[in-house]
Amino acid sequence: MSDLRKIIIDGNEVEVEGAMTLIQACEQAGIEVPRFCYHERLSIAGNCRMCLVEVVGGPPKPAASCAMQVKDLRPGPEGQPPVVKTNSPMVKKAREGVMEFLLINHPLDCPICDQGGECDLQDQAMAYGVDFSRFREPKRAVEDLDLGPLVETHMTRCISCTRCVRFTTEVAGISQMGQTGRGEDSEITSYLGETLNSNMQGNIIDLCPVGALVSKPYAFTARPWELTKTESIDVMDALGSNIRVDTKGREVMRFLPRNHDGVNEEWISDKTRFVWDGLRRQRLDKPYIRENGKLRPASWPEALTKAAEAMKGKKVAGLVGDLAPTEAAYALKALIEGQGGNVECRTDGAKLPAGNRSGYVGTAAIEDIDTADMILLIGTNPREEAPVLNARIRKAWAAGAKVALIGEPVDLTYDYIHLGTGRDALAKLAEMDHSDKHGVPGVMIIGQGALREVDGAAVLGTAMKTAEAGQSKFLVLHTAAGRVGAMDVACTTEGGMDKAIDGAEVIYNLGSDEVDIAAGPFVIYQGSHGDRGAHRADIILPSAAYTEEQGLFVNTEGRPQLALRAGFAPGEAKENWAILRALSAELGATLPFDSLAQLRQALVKDVPHLAMVDQVPENEWQAEPAGKLGDADFRNAIQDFYLTNPIARASSLMAELSAGVKARKDTKIAAE
Repeated sequence: MSDLRKIIIDGNEVEVEGAMTLIQACEQAGIEVPRFCYHERLSIAGNCRMCLVEVVGGPPKPAASCAMQVKDLRPGPEGQPPVVKTNSPMVKKAREGVMEFLLINHPLDCPICDQGGECDLQDQAMAYGVDFSRFREPKRAVEDLDLGPLVETHMTRCISCTRCVRFTTEVAGISQMGQTGRGEDSEITSYLGETLNSNMQGNIIDLCPVGALVSKPYAFTARPWELTKTESIDVMDALGSNIRVDTKGREVMRFLPRNHDGVNEEWISDKTRFVWDGLRRQRLDKPYIRENGKLRPASWPEALTKAAEAMKGKKVAGLVGDLAPTEAAYALKALIEGQGGNVECRTDGAKLPAGNRSGYVGTAAIEDIDTADMILLIGTNPREEAPVLNARIRKAWAAGAKVALIGEPVDLTYDYIHLGTGRDALAKLAEMDHSDKHGVPGVMIIGQGALREVDGAAVLGTAMKTAEAGQSKFLVLHTAAGRVGAMDVACTTEGGMDKAIDGAEVIYNLGSDEVDIAAGPFVIYQGSHGDRGAHRADIILPSAAYTEEQGLFVNTEGRPQLALRAGFAPGEAKENWAILRALSAELGATLPFDSLAQLRQALVKDVPHLAMVDQVPENEWQAEPAGKLGDADFRNAIQDFYLTNPIARASSLMAELSAGVKARKDTKIAAE
């Protein structure tokens, strides 16, 4: 039941929920209140005192608006609505005083500070502070922490807002940061000088309102006003996190998260944030042709002619890679099927049902996790497969949801009931009576690890049957950003991957680097990086990476999203769809579009729900038949979080992080 209260803020009467804090009420009324420690996704600390406001009729001192609720305000003598002032002389004086205190020990680092130009302290000191200081004492200094290769620390600048401590403990679920000491000696530090063991630690860089925590790889490379900012979509996992790509000239300088409540809130994983150095290394920037066992550079006309000659009259198969945008998958399907060949996107052998969207996407939206009382994970480790989704499950768990897991026991940063590691636990669960779960909001999440084995279809069918019996929502957690889009445009062959390439004389590999193609067929590889696919190729056609072309990506819940172009591909590399269109002309089977707009029109005509950008289409529930389960244990899909795709494998920072994880696993504890 809503508890609406009338309240007057700066002369404007607004009606807000009684449970709201004053800072939220002011925000709703469109009035900005400065803050350093308050953050809407973290618990309230109330320790920076920057958000002071005057409560008329209350105590004769300013009140912290982040820690006071609307329902705590007293009405006026005749029952008038309570009055709050955010710009009275008392408030102005209080804010100036707080700002003066904050700056007592803050060093004058602005010209060399990486946060300069996007620093909350700078902005608020200009807006709410004074232009002089009464303090002449020497400033205190603190030793810097070593938090690992991602976050650089300058702890002398820290204002003890504790945002980083609250994020790491509440959202990331690690307990390595905290505050020690009192008064002048208080400082934010890490437990026993440990580095942070989390794949979401980069978010504390965005949260820090001063320059105490900055990005180590990005440090001293650019200033915010030099960067061109492009809104895009991340492809490092299948969550489809909303990101902003900052470029300087032709180079990507950094990735930042964008707020999207339905997908990633305002967090991104470390792989998403720091993979940009992989976009510069090992790039394919010109076509290559293999002659006498060696690759030699070639021109585009020569490479396309050679590819067309190789394909004409032969049995062709097309493979769609994990990072391919939906338009490229659609164009490849049209090209290969025009030559009488097969196309397949389930390159890891996942038994996803073609044509049944409730079977390869599910019926749950990511937001359903927030309100779920029960969450069941099958054959997945969301902490590695989609760290931001895992943080969301942790949020539901913290709010009281029960989490259960069938699969490898792993550290998920929250408690869960472990029902077993193998198929037998799933079979047992399927046979139970689930009528007691009716009316209880639940989400079942099944991972790719559960669907890759021989009995993947039976596992999916059994899980869907169980979800149906318990009236639970169902979500298939993908690991490949391009997979759902490719399934939507039906890049599938009856019988899966083996059937698609069985007897093929030519394989057209669209950026699929996780596949080992046996000797025999002629391989045409189209991709952005010199990875495994390019090593096996007879012809290499260099294409754009995800920041270098416009593309439609459908995330794991089935939400189509647009990734926009932030820069241009290096050298002679071209956009994916354009290469396929040019090749079709060489083959004499020209595809019926000359521009990306025309391609999208054809795409939307064939698959109408792809026009619903940033909406989750409802999928009609069709339970797959539950076949005979094997007796093996579930194995998780991702073994090394930092090296899952060609861009990440080209990044030296990802290699360092991966080595760090291995070293951490191998370290013996004193008692061993």
